[in-house]
Formats: sequence, structure tokens, C-alpha cells
Amino acid sequence: MLRVDRITDGIVIDHIQTGRGLKVFERLGLRKAGYPVALLMNVASSKMGRKDIIKISDTLDIDLTMLGLLAPDATVDYIEDGAVTRKVTPGLPERVVGLIECKNPRCIVAVERQVTSVFTLVDREAKEYECAYCGERVRV
Repeated sequence: MLRVDRITDGIVIDHIQTGRGLKVFERLGLRKAGYPVALLMNVASSKMGRKDIIKISDTLDIDLTMLGLLAPDATVDYIEDGAVTRKVTPGLPERVVGLIECKNPRCIVAVERQVTSVFTLVDREAKEYECAYCGERVRV
């Protein structure tokens, strides 16, 4: 059996859909972290069947919008002195700035590189967003 110790101070990102943990790990830049980090994949879960978990033995500012796009059902547990002090579930963000690329080649974002993409959630069930500039729809 694999054993990963509890962390005293840091962050645990739990309930990540199986297979999404590595994407979250990479987007958070944890490969280059100078502190202990554990990525657990395909862990048994009574709630989800299987899940991924990331344990970070340091405090850092997590982009909850990005996390909500990649793993909307994940929970972020902030741990101090061995106890959970705060728990956050990011969920799908209503508005996303600069994290989704518009696929429309005629969109101003594709033409003008200094313009930042802006997307609004239009269908929560389908996880579909609409570009604020051209109306192009994207599923995440």
C-alpha cells in the first residue's frame, strides 16, 4: 500500500476527477516547486469511485478560476498546524479572462494579440463558454 504522510502546513487539492490531476499539477507549475509536493492519481474514493489528489507542503496563491475550469468539483483544503482552516470548492467560473483561447480565426483576439480573451459561461451542464467578442462557443 502506498503511504503519503499528512501535511502540517500547506494545501490539499482533493476530489480531482481521475486523469485531471496531472493537468492541474502542470498548470500550477508544481514540477518546479522547491518544497515537497505529492500527486496521487487513481486513488480509491467512496464518493467518486476514483480520484486524483495533490498535496502541497507550502502555502501558495492558487488560481481558483483555472482550477474551476480544469476540476470544478475539486476541493481546496488550506491546512495550518495540521488542521483544515478553510475549504473552498471553486466550481465553474461565470467569467474567464485570459485562460480560454477563442478558436474563431476572425475574432479580435486572434487578430490583435494584445487583446485578452474574455469568455462567459452560457451552459453549465455542457460546460460551454461564449467569447465576449465574437460569440464563438467553446466547451471545456
